[in-house]
This record gives sequence, structure tokens and C-alpha cells, in this order.
Amino acid sequence: MGKNGYLPLFETKPAGGLVFFRSYAASIFIGICFICFHRVSYFPVTERWVWVGMFVAELWFSFYFFITVIVKWNPVFRSTFKDRLSSRFEEEELPGVDIFVCTADPRLEPPTMVVSTVLSVMAYDYPPHKLSVYLSDDGCSDLTFYALLEASRFAQLWLPFCRKLKVEPTSPEAYFQTTPEPVDDVFMANEWLIIKKSYEDMKNRIESITSLGKVPAYRRKEHNGFDEWDFVLSPHHHPSILQILIDGRDPNAIDIEGKALPTLVYLAREKRPQIHHNFKAGALNALIRVSSKVSNAPFILNVDCDMFSNNSKAIRDALCFFLDEGNGHEIAYVQYPQAFDNLTENEIYGSLRVLMKLELAGFDGNGGPCYVGTGCVHRRESLSGMKYSEELAVELKAMKYDKKIIGSASFNEEDCKALASCTYEENTPWGKEKGVKYESLVEDVLTGMSIQSKGWRSVFFNPQREAFLGMGPTTLLDTLVQHKRWGEGELQILLSKHCPFVYGRPNMPLKLQLSYCIYNLWAPNCFATLYYVFVPSFCLFRGISLFPKISSSWGIPYLYVIFVHRVHSLVEYVWLGGTVRGWLNEQRMWMFKRTTSYLFAAIDHILKLFGFSKSAFAITGKVADDDVHRRYEQEIMEFGTWSPMFTVLATLALFNLLGLIAVVTNNVAIGDARMKIFDVFGFQILLCYVLVFINLPIYQGMFFRKDSGKMPASVTLQSVAFALLASTLTIY
Repeated sequence: MGKNGYLPLFETKPAGGLVFFRSYAASIFIGICFICFHRVSYFPVTERWVWVGMFVAELWFSFYFFITVIVKWNPVFRSTFKDRLSSRFEEEELPGVDIFVCTADPRLEPPTMVVSTVLSVMAYDYPPHKLSVYLSDDGCSDLTFYALLEASRFAQLWLPFCRKLKVEPTSPEAYFQTTPEPVDDVFMANEWLIIKKSYEDMKNRIESITSLGKVPAYRRKEHNGFDEWDFVLSPHHHPSILQILIDGRDPNAIDIEGKALPTLVYLAREKRPQIHHNFKAGALNALIRVSSKVSNAPFILNVDCDMFSNNSKAIRDALCFFLDEGNGHEIAYVQYPQAFDNLTENEIYGSLRVLMKLELAGFDGNGGPCYVGTGCVHRRESLSGMKYSEELAVELKAMKYDKKIIGSASFNEEDCKALASCTYEENTPWGKEKGVKYESLVEDVLTGMSIQSKGWRSVFFNPQREAFLGMGPTTLLDTLVQHKRWGEGELQILLSKHCPFVYGRPNMPLKLQLSYCIYNLWAPNCFATLYYVFVPSFCLFRGISLFPKISSSWGIPYLYVIFVHRVHSLVEYVWLGGTVRGWLNEQRMWMFKRTTSYLFAAIDHILKLFGFSKSAFAITGKVADDDVHRRYEQEIMEFGTWSPMFTVLATLALFNLLGLIAVVTNNVAIGDARMKIFDVFGFQILLCYVLVFINLPIYQGMFFRKDSGKMPASVTLQSVAFALLASTLTIY
């Protein structure tokens, strides 16, 4: 029995195997101490700066390991009791929920994908008149508006179908791709085929008009909302467009079974070329303001346009936390993990598996997960800038959610447009103290930290059935660019007034402040990693030993730390549902990101500090041509286009290959002395072998592949020239 005599709506359990993990961490710490003692005790007389560099790099890796241990020291996992929620609250007593879906470019985020996501969240197992779905279109595309108009009609068929068959997932695209036609019930099979044909017809209409690039005149006559585009000069220069396609409070807004439909709203906020629009953060803040006048639900779910609902109970799960009589009043948001529907079996470009399934649980044990920008249910008060206090807690505990808003949402359209104007936020706290925060490329992380710094708690919840499934990058460059933005944004937070050790006091516990560093330090990680990738091979050319002899007992701590650390990483990855080859790909991407994405992130942020660069927001493409998609499914790494990141990767790969070739050639020439050389340089040679193995896809892309996804010839020539030049300078 919980507080106030009620059974709790959720429970919290610590992760299993913590004794094993803590023993492992302690043993690694002891090994690190021995390594540090060796570095200090055996300081060389010559080439001391190279030795010092290795020691500094190892100290950095040790510090970062300490941060990861803090994050994983006490992860917690939660479960909900939805049956208790249902028995405690009648349907009319449940709170309203506003759902925000954001899109920005119909070329990169196809309208068919966007509306499939919209339909999936409209079909939640929740009273439909309590749901309001808002689509923010930052591309201000009449193609997207047309697709949403089609979806509003199809919803009259789709929602009853989902209720009747208990459809999972509720995205029609995902459902019809993964679910076979029912064969046991002829009536249901006929209905299944009818709904599928209706969806395919709608999809074909949307795709045909999208391919035209404009909505034909006869289609524009179907809705007065298209008249708004007469005043649109470009996606970056237009007035606010607000259209309520379904008004859930209108008694005529019903599906084919006579049940109410959720409210459905289209919003394209005003944009002017001379006014900065703050990317996705600005779009979300416009939605917060507009929704406060249209539906004003106390809870807000936001999802990316490619992140469809995979669990129709997700809202009820979240409400088990918010409505818990004991602790619900102090919870600001419930964060679901990101998961991806299009990952290959072995996740060729890595995944967020460990981050989303374990590290966020560790954050939760340390005070609450960070906000990751999608798949998150917020309390409106916390997003509106309110600080948590005992007085507010009393108000939240006493709040009743059975209020009804009188009137029609349609009457508010013109009044609400002003709230989405590009000048509304001037001289206001929006983006600073209210709403989603600006001043960072990772507005989500900064917003979550801001909420936690005001005394609120957050909760991580990973249900058995994943709540949302999205689209991961399908090319190497998309992955690297995405992580470059994330790394730069995290470094931006660390080096600003929003540093967790300053911004988080006094309401965030120290262990949570330290937990944020696991991501804040992504970009600085590049320097130690680059040193370890380049310098040992450099010293092989010059005959400089950087590690103990293989025959020396001082080699044991190095072997132990490296081997045990990697074995633990493999076990952890497989325990979380990955494969051994997937883990190998994760290690490869770990090195690629540290030597390119985070390097360019660090350089860009340094340039910004000196005023030589400005922030830009890159949208990750959600579509790929057939050849790229085929190679992705076959797990063939995609290069294809020129990028300075590829030049760095290829140069480092070739330099390590040349170093290995030089060592092998030298060993053959010396003959009887090869064992002595291996004894002295064994650790460096093994490291070089590992780096060459990791870079095998790069060698294939440069020299052996003939398809269009191979490494561009210009990158190959540049890299060969740079690697040969570096090798020559090293030798002479």
C-alpha cells in the first residue's frame, strides 16, 4: 500500500547483476592504477613527450571510464500497473493529452511517412476526445497539408479498425508490412483487405501528388485551407498557417462507428528571412502556445515524424507515473527509449542500444533521465517554466482532469495564429525560461536539464513492447553528420553557463550532474582517441616503444584492462539484444565517430567561440534511393559522396596499414630477430592490427569495390597522398 492509502501505479526495481558490474569496475580501477604507476616509474630519457602524450590520453580514458561507471552504477527499471489506473479513473476522469509531431522538409521526410506517424498516435488506446494531435510543418508545404487532409479522412476507417482488431503497431504502413491477412475469419479478412486497399489508395494519391511537386487545382478545391498558400513566398517566408482539420469537440467529428475522433491540427508557424526561427525548438514552442488555446491538455507527448507509435498503451503507461498519488506530482516528464524499425541485423552503422536501454536507466537511478527530444510525455507546467515547489505539488495533487472545454476549437484559429508569429517571442522568456530551450544544437538535452534544475524529477520507462519505432540513418555520412551535431551541442552546453555543474545546482544531485558528462564529453574524446590511433603507428615507423615488453609483468595490467573492458562491453551489448557482429560494428562506429564527427564538432565549436562560424541544424534524410537501400540491407558500408570526414578516416586507415606493412616487412628482413622486435613492440603491433581490422570496410571501399557506394576517387587520391606524406616525414 502506497501513500494516502492507494496502491502505487508503478514500481521501481534496481538492475540485476550489480555486484558483478561493481566488481568488474573495481578490478579495472586497480588495473588503471598499475598502468599509471608504470607510466610514472618508467619515464624514458628520450622521446619523453610522446610518452607523456600516451599517459595523458590514458588518464583521459580513465576519467571517462569513471564517468561511465557513475552512470551505470545504479540503473533502475520501472513497471506500471495499468489495471490499477483503469480501476481508479473512469474514462471521463482521465486527463487530456496533446501530441506534437514535427516535420521540416517533405523531400527528406516524405508526407506518407509523416501521416502514417500521425495516424499511429491518433489510434492510441485512449478516449479519442481526450486526444489532440498537432502537426508542425516547418517546411510550410502544401504537399504535407494535403497528406494530412487525406489522413483525416482515412482516420474515420483506421481508428475503428484498430479498436476492433487491437492493431499493433497502429501505423498503417508498419502494420500492413508486418501483419499477414487473417485467414481464420472470412468477415475480418474482407474488412482487412478493404482497409488495406483504402490505405494503399490514399498512399498512392499522396505519392503521386508529391512526385508532381505541387497540389493540383482540383485538389485544392477540396479544402479552404489551401488558400493560405496564396500568401506563401517560400518555406522561409510566409505567415502563420493554422488549420483544424478535425475538431474533436464537434459532435459531427465521428468515425464510421459513430465514435468521436481526436482533434487534428496543422500548424506552419510564421517565418521571415531576417528573423532566426530556432529550428525544432522554435517549432515546439509555437505548438506549446497554440495548443494552450486550442485544447490545453495537461500532458504533452512529442514525437519525431518518423517515430511511429508501436505500443497503443504508451499514454496509459506514462499516466501511471504522473497520476500516482505518492510520487506522481514531482514528475515532469516520462522518457521512452528511442528504437529503430529499419536497423539491419548487425546494425552496420551502430545503434543507440546501450545508450537508450542502459545508460538512461542509469540516469534514472541518479536522479532522472535526460530528455532525448522524442518519445517523451511532458507535464505542461514543467514545459511552461514553472519551478517545482510544495505549493505547486499541493495544487497538482488536488487537480481534477474531467473538465470540458466549451465551444469549438475552430473558433480559435485566427486568435492562435498570433501565437505562432515569428515576433511573438521578442522580449519574452520563451526559449530561455519557458518552453524548449534555445542556445544549443541539442535543445532537448538542455531543456531536460533546465527542468531538472528547477526541482522536477524525470522517469525513464522501457516497456516490454517498444513504445516507438523510428528510422535510423542508412548511410555512413548521415550517421557521422548526426553525431557531429550532437557532439557539438553537448560541448556547447559544457562550455556555457548551462554547464551541469553550474546550471544544475542545487536541485540536481552531483551524480546526475556527472552523468551528463558522458555526453558532454563526446567531442573532447576525439583528441585522446586520435592520439592513440595515430601516434603508436607513427612510433612504429621510428622504432619508439610506447608500451611494456610482452615478456614484462608490467604488460599484464594493460592486457587485463583492454581485454576485460572489451569483453564486458561485448557481454553488455549481447545482453541488451545485440549480436556479436553488431558489437564489432559498434566498435568500428565508436572509432569512426571519435576521429571524425567529434573532431569536427570540437573544431566547429572552437571556431564559433571566436566568431568564425554559426550554428546550423542538419536534418537526417529518411529516404534513400534503391541502390543505397539495397546496400544498406546487405550491410555494405556506404561512402559514395565526398566529405572531409571520409578523407580523415581514409588517411588514418592507410597510415596504420602502411605502419603494419613496414613492421611485417622489417620482421621478414631481420629473420631471427623478429621475436625480439615483437617482444619490444608487441602491444603497438597488436594495436595496429586491430586498427587495420576495424578499417577493413574503408580499404574495400577505396580499392576493391566497383559500385556507386565506393569511396570517391578524389577521397582515395587525397588520402593516399596524405598517408604517404605522413609516412615519409615520419621515416626521415
